[in-house]
Amino acid sequence: MNPPVTWLYVPGDRPERFAKAVASGADVVIIDLEDAVAPAAKDAARAHAVAYLRGPRQAGPRIHVRVNDVTTARGLDDLAAVGELADAVRLPKVESAAALDALPGTAPLYALLESAAGIVEARAVAAHPRVAGVALGEQDLAAELSLTDETAMNQLRLQVVLAAAAAGLPPVPLSVYPDIKDEDGLLASCRAGRALGLFGRTAIHPAQLPAIRRAFRPTEEETARAAEIVEAAERAGTGTGAVALPDGRFVDAPVLARARRVLDLARRLAPADPAGPAAHG
Repeated sequence: MNPPVTWLYVPGDRPERFAKAVASGADVVIIDLEDAVAPAAKDAARAHAVAYLRGPRQAGPRIHVRVNDVTTARGLDDLAAVGELADAVRLPKVESAAALDALPGTAPLYALLESAAGIVEARAVAAHPRVAGVALGEQDLAAELSLTDETAMNQLRLQVVLAAAAAGLPPVPLSVYPDIKDEDGLLASCRAGRALGLFGRTAIHPAQLPAIRRAFRPTEEETARAAEIVEAAERAGTGTGAVALPDGRFVDAPVLARARRVLDLARRLAPADPAGPAAHG
């Protein structure tokens, strides 16, 4: 299964937006029961999520649910309610693999590392058998550690990228970009994250989705280079071995595999961005 490029949050207490989020073109829609929902609305949000997940589902994006902190009774109740209905459950504030051992159910889990303790335990969390993916909660991390420098945050991002790769998990997506009107800043941030090995991004508004796709779409130069490598391999009759390029350079199997991924991604993101209705409008 191809890793998602776009992930879209939709507040759990706004059920009228669920179908719009699904139609937005996002690869994954995340019904949020945590930060996007005021305390007084959390019970209703859970009920809305359950009702939607129990309803008819057509082909479309994967549906995840971000529950409340599972060290609390509310979070455990969320997990019990949606765990067998959603395609996966996103767990906030994960700080150890041991904390995942006693969780009920069999739903795939996405662990959000949002604290210093979570980053320290990133490799153990990523290696847990129920964990299907990991991501960072960058705003919480920055607040806890009083980080104001992007270089320092990049160090934390790389730790999580390495933990996910070592555990054989999909690449780590970037956290949300909070300014929905700053498309240039969003593009620059996505491209900087891509250079660090991060892939895809969560969005808080469907208006951000086209820029995220554009940022992760291979450039014409990257696509042409990848095509050259794959064509050389096909001419040589090798699927995975070292290949000599027309300019005399050799590329080995990992480079060839990456070239195939680049071409696949270019095909996936080539069509015009969908202009579905806004999930937050």
